[in-house]
Order: sequence, then structure tokens, then C-alpha cells
Amino acid sequence: MRRRRRWIAAAGALALVLAAAGSLYWPISKRRLDPGPVVSLRITDRSGELLREILSDEGGRCRWVGLADISPFLLRATVASEDKSFFAHPGVDVTAVIRAFFQNLRSRRVVSGASTITQQVVRNIWRFRRTLPAKVREAWLAVRLDHTLSKEGILLQYLNRISYGNQAFGIEAASRLYFDKPCSGLSLAESAFLAAVPRAPSVLNPYRNFSGVKRRQEDILRRMHGLGYVDEAALARALAEPVGLRPAAERFRAPHFCDWILAGIPRDERPGVAEIRTTLDAGLQAKVEALIRNNLARLEAKGVTQAAAIVLDNASGDILGMAGSRDFFDAAHDGQVNGALAPRQPGSTLKPITYGLGLERGLTAATILEDDPTPFATPGGAFTPDNYDESFHGAIRLRSALASSYNVPAVAVLEALGPDLLYAKLHEIGFAGLSQPPGFYGVGLTLGNAEATLLELVRAYAALAREGLYRDARSVLRTVGHDGWVRESDSPTPARRVFSRTSAYIITSILSDRDARIPSFGYHSPLNLPFPTAAKTGTSKDYRDNWTIGYTPALTVGVWAGDFSGKPMRSVSGITGAGPLFRDILQLAAASHPSGPFLEPPGIVRAEICPLSGLRPSPRCRGVIHEIFAAGTEPETTCALSHEQAAPGAGGGPSGLGSKIPARGLTVLSPADGDVYKLDPVLRGEYQSIRLRAVLAAGFRPEAVEWWVEGKKIGEAGPPYSLAWRLKPGSYTIRARARSTTGMEESPPVRITVLS
Repeated sequence: MRRRRRWIAAAGALALVLAAAGSLYWPISKRRLDPGPVVSLRITDRSGELLREILSDEGGRCRWVGLADISPFLLRATVASEDKSFFAHPGVDVTAVIRAFFQNLRSRRVVSGASTITQQVVRNIWRFRRTLPAKVREAWLAVRLDHTLSKEGILLQYLNRISYGNQAFGIEAASRLYFDKPCSGLSLAESAFLAAVPRAPSVLNPYRNFSGVKRRQEDILRRMHGLGYVDEAALARALAEPVGLRPAAERFRAPHFCDWILAGIPRDERPGVAEIRTTLDAGLQAKVEALIRNNLARLEAKGVTQAAAIVLDNASGDILGMAGSRDFFDAAHDGQVNGALAPRQPGSTLKPITYGLGLERGLTAATILEDDPTPFATPGGAFTPDNYDESFHGAIRLRSALASSYNVPAVAVLEALGPDLLYAKLHEIGFAGLSQPPGFYGVGLTLGNAEATLLELVRAYAALAREGLYRDARSVLRTVGHDGWVRESDSPTPARRVFSRTSAYIITSILSDRDARIPSFGYHSPLNLPFPTAAKTGTSKDYRDNWTIGYTPALTVGVWAGDFSGKPMRSVSGITGAGPLFRDILQLAAASHPSGPFLEPPGIVRAEICPLSGLRPSPRCRGVIHEIFAAGTEPETTCALSHEQAAPGAGGGPSGLGSKIPARGLTVLSPADGDVYKLDPVLRGEYQSIRLRAVLAAGFRPEAVEWWVEGKKIGEAGPPYSLAWRLKPGSYTIRARARSTTGMEESPPVRITVLS
């Protein structure tokens, strides 16, 4: 029995010995060797220039590289410095371990590690505490690692994981931090200098203890010579070579843009990503930020404390520049708010979208619109819009109304179209802030009573620049994983048509017409650039926000200026606040992205018109101008107005268009006799109305004009005598009546038809 027990005990002991010996051959899990936790995330511009580096899970910066990307000098310097027997031992240097064991035993603490490069890799992966049992386990794992990887593989793990101080993990991060170069280009002297740091990164900090690192570098160079790694001449050159450190500087460029990019990556996906190459142009970005600071310096006394800007490449949708504020670290003015993405009231910048819809539903650039004090119904009650110049301009062409940004004509057009239509179009082109139903905004939507972001406006205007094609903005070109996978972004993002080519071109023609905007903006406007530019300004209620958005065939630029707190500015509008900054940024960007004129698409025709009626000129018309039209929409009716005399105040004004004066009495100007209207089955009934307009003979200025439909008085209106009338199916006779000194004057009847 005793003999049997001894055999069992011996067998058990042997089994334990064999198991212990066999365990040395168990491979290390590949998951343990994965570089993910140590690799940092780099955000670069479109050419690869670093914008920001996000620390890894280990709290440092690291770029994983292969042995072929590391200077051979560095490989030899590392072995000479850390483990000269690296290629000979099985992961543990037994002689060194025995020596260290007795030293530690005598001291009753760890005073000598005798760690090989392999053991240091283990320590970096498992993060053991410095105890004797931990050292035993470290040695066991080091032998296992030596059986799992080749010596080159172990050296690669070491060079990519080891700390080189100042949050730089791995030789590539260290090389770029200290010498601003890839580690493949390290000289012998630089290689030995960096190889000196991992022994004690906190003590041998190149920025704090340069002389200490330099002394160790010289020791390593002499050790390399002693091991036969370098000859005498190479040693002498390396010892004589000065080592120039790049000053320590945190890369924190394009902060708002980088924050936006990071927000688009779920946190659980970040460890797998090593680099995000963005669409940003770092050089352009820096200049845009400088222009913002310089322009705000002249406006701060007027309450303009912040500005934001976006530069977009039209062809690709690439964001080339995005500045969210004047200074990310300006806490006094909420500098970390990204003004490029913050929802604000867009003012008049939505008018081109409104008029684009009108062009696609029968309006033309020659359509006559009224700019007069007119009340409009809104969910909050009736309101009468006024203009930036505090004047009204009578009957004007649509071209002038949009170019000079008059408010009443824009609201009248939207009243005729219905806010539902503009609301649906804005949703179609990416305006996400319209959270209420269209009735909540009403006709004030075209004047900016909703909220929009600068990015949304820039994308919308870029669609006009692309002849009506909308595409989402692109911010990322390529994403690279730490294990080498690459995901390319769509190039460019898919596009869809949101306006016809002719409508987009006519809007562009109006927004680039210097003469048409002179009445509001003068001859010397910031919108007048030395190359073809279409632009629009906007100012929100109480001067809280001002905008300028514009484009060339190549670029779209948007600028917002104001105060993040919502404080009103002091008499600063889009043209005086955001306008000069817009001009400076577009001129800067256009220097590297030049373009010619806007190309005219097929389907555009030119026709002569009377500037007062927008119709074909008659021999009596005092002047003739040319206008562009979508084919088939050019006027067929000849102007029948008398141009011999203009009555003061009867529709004339700063626009210089004069009046449309009948020879006698009064005449219904709109609608025209024989007009046929068809109700839109989609739009709500209250938005389907027309405006009744009349013109009076010279010297005839009654207090009011009565409007009669089918023999029933529907209302009366003072100067300029226009009235909105809601359409219903049927045939109607319309007359205007006004009392004169000789009795009641009545216009000739106008007969129209409204189809259901």
C-alpha cells in the first residue's frame, strides 16, 4: 500500500512537472496581442496633416507600425540598450534572473528586474504589480510569448507598446513628438537618443532632463560599437551630431470640426480606429480662423462677439473649412459652442428657396410683385412686414424683389404658394430643425421665423450652385483601422434633384446681379467680388443673427455673426456684419479653387420686356430691358400701360420703376381678363389666394378702393389699393370702384375662372 502511494505521489509530481513544462508551450492569445487598447486615434486633414490625436485606452498616443517602417538604427539601439542577449535567450535571461533573485531576496523587495525585452512586453500587456510572485508569472508568460511569436514579432510588440514619455507610446509616436518625423527616418544619433528613454521615461524626459538622456544616448552608442553594430566612423559621426528636439506642443487644430467628427463615432467603435482622414484643408482652416478674429475686432463694439464660417466644395460636397467660433477656449463668450451647427433664426436667407418654388409654379424673374404695407395673416395674428431700408417700393419685378431682399413680395409669394410647400422643400434639403407643423410657422417661414444651422444653409445654397442638385456634405475621406483595414467614403456623396436646372440658374442669375441689388446694398457692396458670385444676406429679428451665404461654381461659403447668448447687435445687418467676412473668406478660398462664370443650362431663353409691367414691350414703353426665362414661360402679352405720366406716390419709389398709370379712371391690373386658375389639391385652402391690384389715373388718389366680386363687395384697401382674395372653384367677374369728386369711378370688368 505504501509503495502504491509513493508511486501515486511520484506520478502526481511528475504530472505537475510535465504540466508546468508543457504550459510553457501554450500560445498567448491573439486577443492579448491586439494593438487596439494602446493605439490612439488620429484625426488628420485631407492631406494627412495632424489636426488632433485622441489618447488611447492606455492614456497615450500611439501609431502602430511594422518593422519595415522603423529605422534599422533604432532596432539595434533598442537591443543594445535593453537586452543584448535578446536573440539568444528563450524569453528570460536565466543568468540575470538568478542574479536578480538573490539581490531581491536579500533586500526583501524588488530592486533588480533583469527584465528582457520579452518580459517588458508581457509587463505592458498584463500590468503586473512589482512583487516576487508577479515576477515569476511574468517570466512564465515571457517564455510562452517566445514560443508564440518570432523574435521580430516580439520586438515589434515592444517598439509599438513601450512608453517613451510625454504620453507617447511606441516609437512612431515618439519620433513624431520629439523630432517631427516618421521613425523610418531616424538617424543613428536620434535612434540612440530615443532608445535611452524607455528605461525610465519619467526621469529621462527629453524636455526636462535633456542632458541625462544625452549621457545615456552616448553610452548606448558606445555599447552598439562594442557589439559590432556600428563602426568607428559611424560612432564618431553620431557622437558629434547635435540632437534637435521639436518644442512640445499640443496639436488641437480645428477644434469644433474635430469634436463634430468624434461625435459621429460611437465610443465602443473608437478603439478599433487608428486614423480618420477628413475633408478639411488645414491651411485654409487656419486662415479662415484668423479672418474671423480680425473681422470681429472691428465689430465687437457693436455687440458682435462671435462668428462661424463654413467653406464647401460644390463638386464633392467636401467641407474644406469649418470654424465654430473665434476662440474655442474663450469661456467668456461661450467659445466651445459650434456656431456652424447651432440652430439660429436664418432671416432672409430662405427667400431664394421660396422664389425657386415660385419659378417652378409659373412665376418668372419678370413677374410684377407689390412691395407695399400689406398685412398678412399668421398663427400669431396679422403682421405687416417692413424692409431693411424702412421704405416700400411699389410694384417691382421679382428679380429686384429678391436681389434687394424686400420682405412683402417674398411673403406674398409664399402666401400664394402656401407655407406647406416651402416647409416640405426645406425638409427635403436637410433642414432638420423644423419640428413644428407648417401652420405653426405660417408665411413668416420665408422671413426666417424657424431655426436653421449654418451647415444646413450652406448645403441648400450649394444645391443652387450645382444647378438644382442637392447632396449631403462630406466630412470624412477615409477611416483606417489599427489592424490595417481601410474604409473609403463615398466620392462624392449621392445627389438628387431638388430644383430644375432652369429655376436654379435663374435664382443664381438674380443673386449674382449687382445692378438689381443696388437699391438695397449700394454700388460698393461686400457682395461684389472680382469673379462671378451669387450671394444672399439675412438678418434675424432684433438683429440677433446676421448671415451671408454665397457661392461660385466651385465653392459655397456661409458666414454667421452675432452673440451666442442671443443679445441683439447694434444696427449690424448681414451686409455690414457677416458680409465683409464672407467676402474675405471667399476671396481666400477662390485663390486655390478658381472657377469661371455660371454655365447657362439648356432651356433658358432671353426676351425683351417692359421694365414696368414685365410684359412684352409696346411702342409706348419708355424703355426695354432683357430678361431670362425658362423656355415657354416668356411673356406673350404686350404691355398696355400708359407711360406718359407718373403720379407721385402711386407705386414709384427708390426702385426707380415709376408707375403703371391708366389713361383715365382706374383699371384692374391683376388678375388679367381671361385668367384661369387651378386649385392645388395638396395645399390647404387658406393658402390658395391671389392679390387683387389696381392702378389709377394720374391725379386720382382716393382714400380707398372697393373690390367687388360677382356684384358683392368683398373689401376695400387704401393705397396702394391691393387686397388678398381666397380662391374657390367657379367663374367670377371682378371690378374695382373708387369715389372721385364727380362720383363713383368703376374699372372695366375682369373675368376669371377657378378650376377645382
